[in-house]
Amino acid sequence: MDLRQLRTFREIAEAGSLSRAADRLRIAQPALSRQIRLLEAEAGLPLFTRHGRGMALTEAGRELLARVAGPMRQLERAVVEVRALAGTIAGQVALGMMPTVAAVLAGPLARRVAERHPEVSLRVVEGYTGHLIEWLQRGATDATLLYGPATDFHLRARDLFVEGLVLAGPAGSGLSPDQPVTLAAAARLPLVLPSRPHGLRAIVEGAAARARVPLNLRHEADSFLVLKDLVVCGLGFAILPRSSIRREEAEGRMLVAPLVRPAIRRQVVLAQPPDRAPGRATQAVLDLLVEEVAARAGEGDWQTLRG
Repeated sequence: MDLRQLRTFREIAEAGSLSRAADRLRIAQPALSRQIRLLEAEAGLPLFTRHGRGMALTEAGRELLARVAGPMRQLERAVVEVRALAGTIAGQVALGMMPTVAAVLAGPLARRVAERHPEVSLRVVEGYTGHLIEWLQRGATDATLLYGPATDFHLRARDLFVEGLVLAGPAGSGLSPDQPVTLAAAARLPLVLPSRPHGLRAIVEGAAARARVPLNLRHEADSFLVLKDLVVCGLGFAILPRSSIRREEAEGRMLVAPLVRPAIRRQVVLAQPPDRAPGRATQAVLDLLVEEVAARAGEGDWQTLRG
């Protein structure tokens, strides 16, 4: 088994077709087919099923891809980093984020990266906390944001910021930033929340449990865009970070009210793998991330923390 075979395997898995992978790699299809046959012979199991529309991974293929994608990416990144030692900072950096954080940070951070380090390609990967941790451990991402505090993880983690959550409702719901709502009153409203694997759901449920308040859960939505649409359409209320719905609030499509007794806050940390130091490109992106968080704090969205 060699790196060329694994790279071929990864490209075909991502393309879903031998012909598309051949076009991407600029290698003839028979050569790719031979590399896959050799890899399957070494693995002792078929890695793909062939059908009229292309090729799909078998269960064994999915397991192999999950196990080699991260290490392959680290090897490729190492070569880029070594080449760039004497020159400009370059390479691809994968950064994990929760959807509500990505809605606020991804665009501004990408602009900072493009302006300051044009040879760096930033890939933002959205997911639940469990997925974000797994991707970081496997090497699929270089760093990730997680709900904290930092002491909750066996990773190199630093506290970044905290933010209060608000009750968000549709236009005409009567909510106002000047009129706080108790958690008990909010819990009686029809609520729209993410499903249980989502960190935001855990924060809300934890606060409700401590206050001994049952939640009137009406709808669940794992997509942040869908969750917001359900609220805008009048199907329920959500408990969200205010920064993530600034646009909807400014346009009058959502109204918000602070939550009290108790107030609910989310804490966000930056986590990195404990067993490998960041490369130059990764460190450059993380430095710009800290800058962007500080800028948001200066605008009043977040309160920064020192980890």
